[in-house]
Amino acid sequence: MPLPRRFYRRTARLVARDLLGCVLVTRRGRVVTAGRVVETEAYLGPEDAASHAAFRPGSRALFYGDGGFAYVYLNYGIHRCLNAIAGAAGRPGCVLIRAVEPILGLPAMAKRRGIPPDQARLASGPGNLTRAFGITLRDNGADLTRGRLTVEPSDAPRAFRVAAGPRIGITRARDLRLRFWIAGNRFVSR
Repeated sequence: MPLPRRFYRRTARLVARDLLGCVLVTRRGRVVTAGRVVETEAYLGPEDAASHAAFRPGSRALFYGDGGFAYVYLNYGIHRCLNAIAGAAGRPGCVLIRAVEPILGLPAMAKRRGIPPDQARLASGPGNLTRAFGITLRDNGADLTRGRLTVEPSDAPRAFRVAAGPRIGITRARDLRLRFWIAGNRFVSR
C-alpha cells in the first residue's frame, strides 16, 4: 500500500527525512521497478530562494496544491527530476528524491541507463534515478498515493542513521541544511 496523503501534508523538511527508507515504485506495463529512498532534499515555499515556488511561476499550481503529487521537471534542459509535493493545500513545499537503492527490476533499470545493474550509480542522482525508473515529464502531477508511480512505506525497520547537510547542485540558499541521506549507504549521490 502506498503512503497515505496525510504523510505528505506535513512540512517539506519532515517529509524529506521520513521518506528515507521508503520504497519508490514504478509500474510500466509488466515492468515493475522499486528502490529504497536513500537521499532527499527539502524545498520550502517562496521564502526559500532555491524553491521553484519562489522563482518558477509555472510550478506554483502544483506547489500550492495538496501534498502527495509528483512534480517532475526538466533541469538544464537535460535531466528530469522527481519531487514529491509536501504540505497541505496553500502551504507550498516539495521534496526532491535524489537517490534510491535499487531493489526490484534491476535489469530494466540497467537497460534504461545503459550500464551494468550492479553499479552504485544506477539510480544515484536525480537524473540517473528518473532514467532508471522510466520517469518522464508525463508523470508530472501523478498521484503518489495510487497509480503507476507511488511511494510505499519501508519494508524494513528504520535501522539507519540519518545525516543532514546543505543541498547540492544549486546556487541559491545553499547554506540551508535541507539535504538528508542514509549515512554510509553506497547509493547516495556523490
